[in-house]
Amino acid sequence: MIDWLRQDMQHPTIAVGGRDLPLAIRRHPRARRLTMRLAPDGSEVRITLPQWGRTLDALVFARSRVEWLERQLVTIPTAAAPAPGGTLSYRGQSLEIRWDAAHPRKPRLLEGALQLGGAQETLATRLRRWLEAEALDLLAGDLAHYCALAGQRMPELRLSRAQRRWGSCSGRNCIRINWRLVQAPDPVRRSVVAHEVAHLVHFDHSPAFHALLRELFEGDVKAADQWLRREGRSLYTTFC
Repeated sequence: MIDWLRQDMQHPTIAVGGRDLPLAIRRHPRARRLTMRLAPDGSEVRITLPQWGRTLDALVFARSRVEWLERQLVTIPTAAAPAPGGTLSYRGQSLEIRWDAAHPRKPRLLEGALQLGGAQETLATRLRRWLEAEALDLLAGDLAHYCALAGQRMPELRLSRAQRRWGSCSGRNCIRINWRLVQAPDPVRRSVVAHEVAHLVHFDHSPAFHALLRELFEGDVKAADQWLRREGRSLYTTFC
């Protein structure tokens, strides 16, 4: 095996739009073919292989679709800090940012708007903290609800700032959920929590796991997943 290919096999990357993106390769027991997608923030290329798939297959697959990846990469919106008169996404709504130095520093949720004062240079930081606090409160309620349905003890809940995952389950001790989901519609956020709670029972993606997830989640799992694939990148446009 030639040297450059050996290095690629150890730390696979692909050049897309003038950037070297890492390839995150995983094997799935139920996968029947190779699938590829770009991370919501454009930070990596994710490839799923059948159990028998080779890393070399993933490299060849990705390189054959560089033009598609380049088209996907340019569609990722550029992050822009929130500003007075702008908007902020919250639970699937677009809230107007009403800032006035005379208003109280703490954001106040009004009909279709967030009102706050204080120093303008700390506006973005305080809005993010407000969103994270809202996320923690909403997610705690979601987690308690689904744990009760699943007959599971409620694990520790932590907010995640991950750039590549919406949720994760560390055994029975801790569940992490991406705080950015507070910007998504409620069913989308709740579907991620239900997914991780189902992992408390089935730590895989077996038919039994999916059956339990459908039993726990009151909405359309497929529709929620499709929303994240279609709109998930938009949750990264306000805060880097």
